[in-house]
Amino acid sequence: MNWTNLFKIAMKAIANNKLRTFLTMLGIIIGVASVITMLAIGQGSKQSIQSQISKMGSNMIMIMPGAERRGGVRMGGSDMQTLKISDYNTLKQECTYLAAISPSVSSSGQFIFGGNNYSSSISGVSQDYLTIRQLEVEDGDMFDDTDIAQSAKVCIIGKTIADNLFTNGENPVGQIIRFRSMPFTVIGVLKSKGYNTMGQDQDDVVLAPYTTVMKRILSVNYLSMIYASAINEGETEQAIDEITEILRTNHKLQDGKADNFNVRSQEELSSMMTSTTTSMTILLACVAGISLIVGGIGIMNIMYVSVTERTKEIGLRMSVGARGVDILTQFLIEAVMISITGGLIGVLFGVGAAYGVKMFAGWPIAIQPMSVILSFAVCSITGIFFGWYPAKKAANLDPIEAIRYE
Repeated sequence: MNWTNLFKIAMKAIANNKLRTFLTMLGIIIGVASVITMLAIGQGSKQSIQSQISKMGSNMIMIMPGAERRGGVRMGGSDMQTLKISDYNTLKQECTYLAAISPSVSSSGQFIFGGNNYSSSISGVSQDYLTIRQLEVEDGDMFDDTDIAQSAKVCIIGKTIADNLFTNGENPVGQIIRFRSMPFTVIGVLKSKGYNTMGQDQDDVVLAPYTTVMKRILSVNYLSMIYASAINEGETEQAIDEITEILRTNHKLQDGKADNFNVRSQEELSSMMTSTTTSMTILLACVAGISLIVGGIGIMNIMYVSVTERTKEIGLRMSVGARGVDILTQFLIEAVMISITGGLIGVLFGVGAAYGVKMFAGWPIAIQPMSVILSFAVCSITGIFFGWYPAKKAANLDPIEAIRYE
């Protein structure tokens, strides 16, 4: 078996039918390009979500009111008043696994400055909120314990609020804005964080002392939520267990009775989002992979046509000494060359399409070397798998019958 001659014969056969060969390659090209592009989009979304969650604080813990039954009616978490300031104070004093903790209450409405107004919400928090949510004051200062004790009408604002209220270039620090009918002095502006993966504007925020929002705006004595952060990510589970135990004691819940609060961590959110994006990536890859199967069927079809067209040639070659394995190898080389060439072109198109999506659609992408290698390997296997049967058919032809074939 002369591999060089077999390779030359296969290449000559491909060159003699350029258009047909290209159309056969097209299925492989589209399949490989689709797989690479879909995987790049899926992996990009996954990494972007993980990055955004990390920016929010990978060790962040959220404590929310739970649901319970009152008079036979199941109350939702938003209707509950189970989280109190006493819970926050107890957790702050007794939790050993927490690095920071902040209560949270909020209210929505119109913010007004001069002739400008902007609809948003105001959140009542403590100083630790900045640490938990990884926020920074870019200009001015954060409110202090005195402001919290006095329920001071002061606030710090995000860049979106500043841009919409202070349209004439005024320095927001020191200015007085109104929330509904209540004046607030802006004492600081937060450093911009932009939009997160879920499309939420992280700069559309106004923070004030939690006592101010509770007493002056909402007139309530309960909390909407408590934010906390564990000492480090590895101790998040211990922190959750400790919080649960303290709150159950605080709420006088007997053994066997369900919690009237919920404790969630960023790890749970990250795990859920990662699982979702992984499932979507696999689904996208499977859909794109169908193109590879279609391309493989195209290779089988064209190889059948090639065997039929060259039946007489095959008979002549076998009559002068070519063995069945030589014929089999020749047609396999043709199938694999079509598949590999289509795969290489598909890789280039796939990478280009992925960057095109990033450039024009603004979607995050992440091209994994493994996805390129896997796509290329699959298309090679496809060429061998779908090319083998037509090649085997050619190798099994009877030389005399093949020479007589018209």
